[in-house]
Amino acid sequence: MRFTLRQLQVFLATAHHQNISRAAESLAMSQSAASGALSDLESRYNAQLFDRVGKRLQLNAQGYALRPLAESLMDEANEVEAVLEQRGIAGKLKVGATLTIGNYIAIPIIARFKQEFPDVDLRMHVANTEHIASEVLQFDMDIGLIEGEYSHPDLLVEPWQDDELQVFCSPNHPFASLASLDDKQLKSVPWILREQGSGTRQTFDRAMHGLLNDLDIHLEFEHTEAIKRAVEAGLGLGCLSRITLADAFKRGSLVPLDVKHRDMGRQFYFVTHKKKFQSRALLSWLETCRQLSDS
Repeated sequence: MRFTLRQLQVFLATAHHQNISRAAESLAMSQSAASGALSDLESRYNAQLFDRVGKRLQLNAQGYALRPLAESLMDEANEVEAVLEQRGIAGKLKVGATLTIGNYIAIPIIARFKQEFPDVDLRMHVANTEHIASEVLQFDMDIGLIEGEYSHPDLLVEPWQDDELQVFCSPNHPFASLASLDDKQLKSVPWILREQGSGTRQTFDRAMHGLLNDLDIHLEFEHTEAIKRAVEAGLGLGCLSRITLADAFKRGSLVPLDVKHRDMGRQFYFVTHKKKFQSRALLSWLETCRQLSDS
């Protein structure tokens, strides 16, 4: 075997940072040592793994093909080291979560996981479905917890738990006292919604199929709290996960609206790269998520 694990570390860090200086810094190496390791790897196999685009080092086709194999091999090497050192479940775990999951569901999961596996360095990044899926594709996240359906040949998308969206308004809105809404009423008012690329918006658009072009999409926000505040102020109707609205409904600051003829159901999903090695930490995270969703 003519390559070393250190060379693969440098390759992966460079792929992540797209810059040899930042790659070296992340590995606590000098720039010359990191550059030498990468050059040696390429020269040993007469391979060019990056294209220079301005000041960035961008993976080319050969580098892109190597990355998932190198990621998997490094993860397995870390597991081998942990077993040899007789360590329990440890290491780093990078989790991506969409806003509804990250802000309303993930906290008790994180608390349970940290209690049971204190040696795992868990990091969570919250963004919309499209962004989280992209990070999993690029191996910047070990796993994504997403709200929307997502399809990509390199990704494994597994159902996790059910959810449902809820249309709502201000208690002072003319619709607040209505038993249910029909399509004519849905078209007659402005809407405050999540942005395109979010799982919530994907489900809303699907539920409103055949009606979308006639809806008045007045405002779009990336955060659920902004939508709730705008609806409370009487700027229009909103549509979010019921999970995010429970407290507001209890307080009476928002009112649920019945739209029986529109299917607002959806699922939450796990998304991982098909070539990602599933470490003990990752498998334990998945098990914790499933246990708490069943409880």
